[in-house]
Amino acid sequence: MDDPWITADVQAILAKAKHPAATLTALNFAIKRMRAAQIEPTELQLVILTNHIAEMVTRSVTGEPLAAVDPQMFAEVSPEAIQIAADLVTKIGNLADSEKYVASIHFETAKNK
Repeated sequence: MDDPWITADVQAILAKAKHPAATLTALNFAIKRMRAAQIEPTELQLVILTNHIAEMVTRSVTGEPLAAVDPQMFAEVSPEAIQIAADLVTKIGNLADSEKYVASIHFETAKNK
């Protein structure tokens, strides 16, 4: 893994993930989307995102839904962050719509660091 965004901490999360290959695929997709949008997360933000993606992948496999959220709570999140999150949710598949709103916070935070 010669991608500078795949740090030792990220590798440790991937190693502990219940579905490491799917988690890495989803993480690489998110990284590609962030790079295209010129969003560069801090190392801590990337670690938190990786952990969240691992949980998303697990929910996708188990079918366990994330609790519903009120989209109005995310009205301040940029359309760009929502779109990246929506694309990630689509890429992973079998996830509740609320996942895109919760995941969008990672992209918005990294964008506004």
